[in-house]
Amino acid sequence: MSRDGGRSGIGPEPKVGLEAESASELSTGSGSEPEPAPAPRFGSLRDWLYGVALLLALLVAVEWLVGWRDLLVPWRSMPSALLVGAFLLTALSYLLRAVRVRDYFRDVVGGRFPTVLRLSVLHTTANNLLPMRAGELVFPWLMRRYFGHGFLTSGVSLLWIRLLDLHSLVLGGLVVLWLFRPAWWWHLVGLLWLTAVPAGLVLRRAAWIRASRPGRLRRLLLFALDAGPSDAPLLARLYLWTLLSWAAKLLGFALVLGHFVDAPLWQVLAGVLGAELSSVLPFHGVAGAGSYELAGMAVLVPLGIGMQAALAGAVNLHLFLLGTTLVLGVLALLLPTARRGCRS
Repeated sequence: MSRDGGRSGIGPEPKVGLEAESASELSTGSGSEPEPAPAPRFGSLRDWLYGVALLLALLVAVEWLVGWRDLLVPWRSMPSALLVGAFLLTALSYLLRAVRVRDYFRDVVGGRFPTVLRLSVLHTTANNLLPMRAGELVFPWLMRRYFGHGFLTSGVSLLWIRLLDLHSLVLGGLVVLWLFRPAWWWHLVGLLWLTAVPAGLVLRRAAWIRASRPGRLRRLLLFALDAGPSDAPLLARLYLWTLLSWAAKLLGFALVLGHFVDAPLWQVLAGVLGAELSSVLPFHGVAGAGSYELAGMAVLVPLGIGMQAALAGAVNLHLFLLGTTLVLGVLALLLPTARRGCRS
């Protein structure tokens, strides 16, 4: 059963263009078992060279501007309750991301939530550690390996998920601006921004797109639209999981950054948002080193935080991110995996 047909209740749509190509890549000729998923290429040599250069530049900059020993001292005074709370909020955000994936691919993954959780956490782990967005390839690779889902289809679906993430981060930015300068019209701006959420669903159902002249561009557009959320209830649930996931993560990270940077809540949240926006940029160092700190400082310094304090806060927040990433990534390896199967 196709994912669209199962969710909408109107039956599967005929495969066209790239969707047919994506379905055929699962076939071995006999139609009984998908071919093993090829190992993804985790970045080119150039990507790794850029990533390592950013990492080395960060190590030197921290030692020169702050000093690694002085930078790490505030960890000794961090309350254990604060650290545990921030870790649990981060873990909750990982759990909610997995719920989102399970909901998105419900007809593909079935009730195998432990495997979905393993997939989602390992994908996030790879995304946080590998340079230049190479970790994104882990998601379609694991979807193919664990559930026999098309590599290309999973990759395009991930783009829809990333659009929801980006939309949520912008909404978070509006909340920060409201905290900075409260006014009634911020609520109106937020509501207007929320109206952009169903834009993909509107395009998906636009008759003029499906009735346009056949061609490769049209097939690409139809394939991308068909990989997106199929109905309004599903889209609403996906966006809810996205908002809850980001709320938990941003709150946990704000607790950590607030320990290292003496600033009002809105400035701390702005710094966290700036650092996290680096996750949607193609320019990304090894384990985010350099790019994560630069993005955080690009927000904190103009807000009046000293350069040294902003650098120390961004680095320590990044260390917390990497620590939770490694712990949760190792725990995810203990979760069971599902038997691969073909989509029918």
